[in-house]
Amino acid sequence: MSTSPEISQRDLRMRSKEIMDALERGQTYTVTRDGRGIGELVPIREPRRFVSRAHFARAARNAPQLDVDAFRRDLDEAVDPELDDPYAR
Repeated sequence: MSTSPEISQRDLRMRSKEIMDALERGQTYTVTRDGRGIGELVPIREPRRFVSRAHFARAARNAPQLDVDAFRRDLDEAVDPELDDPYAR
């Protein structure tokens, strides 16, 4: 499965607090039953909620140039704006 430490189903039951604390710190585990890997415990990665202006500017420097008129034409070909006009109600 992976190179993360293996813990048995029994260990998971008996040492759940210790294992959950380690998960919170970023540790991953492979859970085993009868010596076979059956799953992985992985910490939830918090999504970045804010991107600073400086970070965005650095990332945008490498972005390709966009032809706005061609982009609009492509959108108009793909989607009929008259089909779902929220203001037409």
